[in-house]
Order: sequence, then C-alpha cells, then structure tokens
Amino acid sequence: MIQPQTLLNVADNSGARKLMCIRIIGTGNHRYAHIGDVIVAVIKEAVPKMPLERSEIIRAVIVRTCKEFKRDDGMIIRYDDNAAVVIDQKGNPKGTRVFGAIAEELRDFHFPKIVSLAPELL
Repeated sequence: MIQPQTLLNVADNSGARKLMCIRIIGTGNHRYAHIGDVIVAVIKEAVPKMPLERSEIIRAVIVRTCKEFKRDDGMIIRYDDNAAVVIDQKGNPKGTRVFGAIAEELRDFHFPKIVSLAPELL
C-alpha cells in the first residue's frame, strides 16, 4: 500500500534511485495505491549526470509492493520492496531496462512496454 510520503525504489535505468509519492492519480478519493496505479512523485535520490535530477516532479507506475496482492485464482503475491517505474505523460517508460520481477497484471493495466522490458513476470 503506497500513500503520500511513502519512499519507493526505482526499478528502471532512468537515472532516479529513490522516489517519494506525492499524489495518487486516477483513484478519486482512495488513500492507497496498489500495483498498476500511477502516482506523482518527487525524486529524492538520483544518479549524477543523467537526464532526471533530484527534486524533479515525475509520474511513475507501481510495479512492486510489500503489501500482498491477491489474484482472482486465490494466489497471493508479496514482494520485498516497494518499487516503481518512471513513465512519461503517455505511459511509456523513460528507462530502457526494468530491473527485478514485476506482476503480470501490468499487462491488464495497459502497460505493455513495461511488461516487455521486464526480465521476469510473476
């Protein structure tokens, strides 16, 4: 469960390392974001000499959460960290690689490019 002020790891090579959630997009009055939700975040830590810099406001999609995720068939999935992938306004990833496993539900949430870059789907 991701809410404002939550720190997240970045699961791609866009140049950002840590994000802090500011707002959850498109959920109305919901308090928490889950896998597949788009958030507005600020970059708290970044790699030097990259296009993204510290304190920049960006959009990101949640790909991993510590809170368990229950599928329709009853399987429960839980990850070790909270992670997101930086995206642009159209929903395309800014990085060219995605690190770590991501949930295959992202395909249903219309993020096929992130799914195609991922090394492993769970």
